[in-house]
Amino acid sequence: MQDSILEKMIGVIVAVLLGSGGVVALFYGANFLIGLLPQKWRSRLLPWVYLGPALAVLTAYLILPTLNTIYLSFLDARSQNFVGLDNYVYAFTNDNMLVAFRNNMLWLVLVTGVSVGLGLILAVLTDRVRYESVVKTLIFLPMAISFVGASVIWRFVYAFRPEGSEQIGLLNAIVTSLGYEPVGWLVERSLNNFALIAIMIWLQTGFCMVLLSAAVKGIPTDILEAARIDGANEVQIFWRVTIPMIRSTILVVATTTVILILKVFDIVFVMTAGNQGTEVLASRMIKEMFNFRNFGHGSAIAVILLLAVIPVMVSNIRRFRQQESIR
Repeated sequence: MQDSILEKMIGVIVAVLLGSGGVVALFYGANFLIGLLPQKWRSRLLPWVYLGPALAVLTAYLILPTLNTIYLSFLDARSQNFVGLDNYVYAFTNDNMLVAFRNNMLWLVLVTGVSVGLGLILAVLTDRVRYESVVKTLIFLPMAISFVGASVIWRFVYAFRPEGSEQIGLLNAIVTSLGYEPVGWLVERSLNNFALIAIMIWLQTGFCMVLLSAAVKGIPTDILEAARIDGANEVQIFWRVTIPMIRSTILVVATTTVILILKVFDIVFVMTAGNQGTEVLASRMIKEMFNFRNFGHGSAIAVILLLAVIPVMVSNIRRFRQQESIR
């Protein structure tokens, strides 16, 4: 047993050394060969020596799989026959898919609105407390937990047992102590989506707060003092000075959150597996591909998610470029 572990460790160390050494040797060798060329060709080819490996990996693991997914979205379940837009028609007409679209929209509106809004309020308030770093650390702490880990924690929070049994879930323990019946937070269809959304808000609010706090600290104090001298109260300063001056940062944080929500899967999969009306697009895609073995439907959903994310990414890139040009 010990010998096998030792062999594996040695294998890992050798692989790391050979891999790292190979990369270094590749760059040094290519750089040496480029140095032998005339100056005219050297300046043209040298950038590609360093960009080439990264572009090759990007092409192999991102571009080609994306093109293959688009191709599969026009084929049938077993990727044998061309079916045109049938998979996309299914995506926008099937009852389960419509539920997934509805839930994704609910996630987008609530998580983005609450986490960004709450993060902004906390950024402004924590900027004025004495133990700012401690408070921000506590609020940001959930970001250190993976989505799966957070879901496991909240499964205990939402745990349900029949009335009369001892409740091990925190929420139901509080509910029963107040004299009410325990609630099946993950089973009750009118509540379960909101229960899952609350987890994402808990995870994402600290991220929004940290970024927005940096933007708030960047507001010149002269402007704030001038507003106070002119008679503006703190609420008016918040709405008419703070928000307009950090609007670009708010939009970047919001769009980043939107991209994250469009891809949400872990929380839904761990908490409910997409059952009881909690399915989202990503969880439906996994079911179609790996449970039902329908690669056409799954690929079509993946393409829809890609098309939904691209405009948000383009908007973010344009905003970054505008900020750089202003600087």
